[in-house]
Amino acid sequence: MNVTLTGATGLIGQRLVAALKARGDEVTVLSRNAEKATAALGVPAVAWDALKQPAPVEALSGRDAVVHLAGEPVAQRWNAARKQAILESRETGTRNLVAGIEAASPRPSALISSSAVGYYGKHGDERVDESAPAGDDFLADVCVRWEREADAAAAHGLRVAHIRTGIVLDKTGGALKTMLPPFKMGVGGPVAGGRQYMPWIHLDDLVGLYLAALDGDWSGPYNGSAPEPVTNKEFSKALGKALHRPAFSPVPAFAIKLLYGEMSEIVTEGQRAVPTRPLAAGYSFKHPELAEALTSALGK
Repeated sequence: MNVTLTGATGLIGQRLVAALKARGDEVTVLSRNAEKATAALGVPAVAWDALKQPAPVEALSGRDAVVHLAGEPVAQRWNAARKQAILESRETGTRNLVAGIEAASPRPSALISSSAVGYYGKHGDERVDESAPAGDDFLADVCVRWEREADAAAAHGLRVAHIRTGIVLDKTGGALKTMLPPFKMGVGGPVAGGRQYMPWIHLDDLVGLYLAALDGDWSGPYNGSAPEPVTNKEFSKALGKALHRPAFSPVPAFAIKLLYGEMSEIVTEGQRAVPTRPLAAGYSFKHPELAEALTSALGK
């Protein structure tokens, strides 16, 4: 398979590029810094400023599929400018990607685009599958616009799938890397009471979902989360056990809000998202149990 990726130098992108190369696929990446991307990934890279121009046709013509991972990091303290950057990187960036796809000849046959479980908004302890409607908060609106722009590729003959990603477990990046220092010092614990659900997924399985989406006939939304999400309290206990550290120091909601502002809703609220459609499509999770997944992600 011949695949073009955006966002390839991020945590998920690096691992996905490696998995594609390992199985013999040809990979091209689109990056703001093509020289740096080529050096880091060992694959051809083409320069692209996603906010300023359509994606370059030469990186899309004749490809079998496109994987779209690019987007401004969400896990940062929000202000008006950062929220606008988070939205524009996904809405305008995806629109410009699809514009490049439209101009390509021959066009790719599939677009596998990242999204997030934030699509659903707040749901408490309700189990949420891909049939649930969108929420009404900032992140839900971002995801709706993001997916709408990607879906426009269907008008050009592409199969479009969205991987609505949860909390990715890998010690080298993402939420787990952020959690590790306090837990290793023995001062980790439940956040904001710990009752909120965490739709987690091991990085190996998230990469596996992208490969399955590329290889199969997947279209529409798929939750990128393990079969059994857990509460923040349960996650904290499991992480403490994996690190052989206590995990009972509670972190009050107001402290998280002081630290992160409005972005704190990602930590203090959650979704009990379940991967109904990946399971129905026959995907077999490599790390379905949290204790084993944490041990694997921590390299223990």
